[in-house]
Amino acid sequence: MDIDLAARQLQALGNPTRLRIYRTLVRAGHGGLPVAQVQARLGLPGSTLSHHLKALMQQGLIRQERQGTTLNCHAEYPAMTALLGFLGDECCADAPGTEGPCAAAAAPTPPKRPR
Repeated sequence: MDIDLAARQLQALGNPTRLRIYRTLVRAGHGGLPVAQVQARLGLPGSTLSHHLKALMQQGLIRQERQGTTLNCHAEYPAMTALLGFLGDECCADAPGTEGPCAAAAAPTPPKRPR
């Protein structure tokens, strides 16, 4: 993944309202949600929602499809997978003694001490 694209996508998701919208669409699954349902679930004014949806679409994180009179929003799962892969693929790559990405992160953590 291009680092500039990753930076733009992360910047789009760095806004709390856009992150809430994106999570709502990711949770909805491949069927997506009508704009009206996103608006109702998040309690956002229509103009605010439209502004944030546009920003997410511009970065390729979501798409919209018209079905009759309904405008449905869908998370772009390949874009999400690519962004997560970009963040995780090189985890611990330069750490000594690791056998692959995130090997050090997968090591058991010590038990928590009781308070």
